[in-house]
Order: sequence, then C-alpha cells, then structure tokens
Amino acid sequence: MKLNRWIYAAVGVVTLLLAGLVYAWSVLSLPIAAYFTEWSKAQLSLTFTICMMAFCFGCMAGGMTAGKLNVKFNVWISGILFFVGFFIASRAQSPAVLYFGYGVLCGFASGFVYNAVLSTMSAWFPDKQGLISGVLLMGFGLSSFIVGKVYQAVTPSGEGVEAWRNSFFVFGIILLAVLAVCGFFFVKPTKEDLEAQGITASKKKKVNTDGLDIDTKHMVARPSFWLFFFWTICMGGAGMALISQASGIAKEVGPEVAAGTIATVVGLISIFNGLGRVFFGNLFDKKGRKITMLTVGTAFGLSSLILAAALGTKLFPLIILGFMCCGFSYGGLNPSISAYVNASYGATNYPMNFSVMNLNLLAASFGGTIAGMLYDASGSYMTTLFYMIGSAVVSLIFTMSIRKI
Repeated sequence: MKLNRWIYAAVGVVTLLLAGLVYAWSVLSLPIAAYFTEWSKAQLSLTFTICMMAFCFGCMAGGMTAGKLNVKFNVWISGILFFVGFFIASRAQSPAVLYFGYGVLCGFASGFVYNAVLSTMSAWFPDKQGLISGVLLMGFGLSSFIVGKVYQAVTPSGEGVEAWRNSFFVFGIILLAVLAVCGFFFVKPTKEDLEAQGITASKKKKVNTDGLDIDTKHMVARPSFWLFFFWTICMGGAGMALISQASGIAKEVGPEVAAGTIATVVGLISIFNGLGRVFFGNLFDKKGRKITMLTVGTAFGLSSLILAAALGTKLFPLIILGFMCCGFSYGGLNPSISAYVNASYGATNYPMNFSVMNLNLLAASFGGTIAGMLYDASGSYMTTLFYMIGSAVVSLIFTMSIRKI
C-alpha cells in the first residue's frame, strides 16, 4: 500500500538532513585545525574541495544506476560508505587519510544518496517541481546548522584534544542506522499512484511547458545548458567559499566572541539557506527561471557586500545580517538546478541529466580552496568576499545570456 506523497517527501528531507552534514565542514574542521596546528588553512580547505568533487561523481553514479539498481540499494550503499568514510577520517594522522575518508568516501556517499532522493521523491510531485526541490533541499541546507551545533556541544577542541575522532565515529554509526531504515521508503510512483494522489496529466504538463523530454546527449548540445551550467559554477563557487570560511570570517570580525556563539552565527547560514531553498523553489514554479536566477545572483552579491562592510567596520551584528542574507540567497541555487533540469529537459532522463548538471561542482568546489589560498596570501578574508562579489556579478551575465531552452 502506497503512502501519501508528503510522507515520502518527509523521509527525503530526513535523508538529506543527514547526507548534508558534509556541508558542515566549516565547523567540523575547527577541532581538527586546533589539533593539527601544523596544517595550513589551504590544506584543510582542500578536504572540502575533494568532498564536493566526490559528491559530483557520487551523483553521477546515482544517475548511471537509475533504472538498473533498486533505489533502496543506493540509499543503503550510501549508509555503508558514510560509516566507512567517517571511521577512516576518525583515525586520520595526515591530510591524505582525511582526504580519502571524509573527502572521497563521505563525499561520494552524499552525492549517491542525493541523486536517489531528488530523482525518487520529486517523481511524486510532477506538478510542483520547484517547491518539492526546495522542501527536500531544505533538509540538506539545515544539516550544517543542526550537525554543527551538536558537534560543537559534544566536541571540545584544542591542541592535543582528540574528541573530534569519537564524534566522527559516532556520525558514521548514526548515518548507517538511519539510512538503513529510510531506504525502505524509497519507492518510485506509477501512473496509478500519481492519479491516486490527484495528479493528472494536465497538471504535469504545466511543469514542462516547452514539451522537451530529451536525453543527456541532446541536452548538452544546447547552448542554454552551458550558460546555465556556468551560472551554477559562479554561484556554487561563491557559496563554497563562504561555507568553507564562514567560521574564520566571523572570528576575524569578532576575535573575542566565544566559540559557541561563532558556531551559532555560522549556523544561521544553514537555517536561512534552508528557508531560501523553499522560497526560491516556489518562486521558480510561479515566476520561472529568469526571475529566479536574477534574484539569486543580485541578492547574493548585495549580501556579500554586507559581509565586506562587517569586515571593514568590525561590527559583529553586520556579520549576522550578512550570513542570514547570503545563506538565504545561496539557497536558491540547488532548487533552481533540480527544477530547471526537470522542467526544461523532461522527467524521463532526469536522474542522468541532473547528475551531469551537478558536475558544476567539479569546478565550483574549488571555491573553498581558492578562498583558503586567498586568505593564506593576504592574511584577511576580505579577498574572499571580493571573489564572492565578482562571482555574483558574472552570474548575472550568464543569466541574461540565456534566451531559450
């Protein structure tokens, strides 16, 4: 017996809430940096870059196995990879081990289950692609805040303190257990299931007004694909720079602020990112691609200016405002990707088309590493903020260049 489609959506949110903890690297890395004092900011930032690259390959693997492997197994395999990855990372004595455990294995697991959630759960909502993408990805965005607060509370840091190792090991166990249960709820809807939920063919057609339902080969042959792809690189790279360096930016503005307060303020990025995902997903459904992309790029650029003002004036309240605005505007990226691929290129090949579009992370993931290198070179995060502002400006150019599907 099939359940109400919002039950499946809720399971998808829970799954992404856990899978999205890889985005909490800004907070997770603090005790590691305090323990390995000889590791540079760029070395630690590279962990997040590798994680995002592995995420891409995991998402691609999820697309390639769609229709060949029961999606439940995708979820269960991800749980196993998360456990192994966190276990290896918890034993790290060198950056290479951390790169493999957290970066490669956990990143791949996150991408693998990410594709499974978006392709399976969104199939239940052909009439609300933007909204369901936003709701599902809200869990992915909130993960950083929730996990970051729990991690901060149970993981004391300092030179020679190894509490982070136990925390990583526990994360692995929790992910394995919860994903093992969630996997049972991954069920692809049939035509009859959708009709039972009140979804008619006329409602589904509204999502894809251009009538395209094409495979990956034909999708990548379209100029619109590449323009949108470059837009995601610009916005994604800027967002990665912020996420990977958020704690450091807050500390530079308020060096006397307690670590717990820093974690809370950084967590605001995740909270507002989650809210932004729902808002912009719904905006995509109502106003379309162009308005959504313009709003995301403009809002992120202005939000980055607020952070630059905070850094220049050392006013901590401005950091709080900037993090909230940046998180909210950056929240428009992922639901736009999911909704755009489904609405523009159809549902038949969505798992593979979506994974190809997500390859933008291979380039965007270097945003965190670039930010770390800029800091190492300048000794200030102001250069990182200039990079974010510049990326937002360039994204507007790509937005205005897309003329048709």
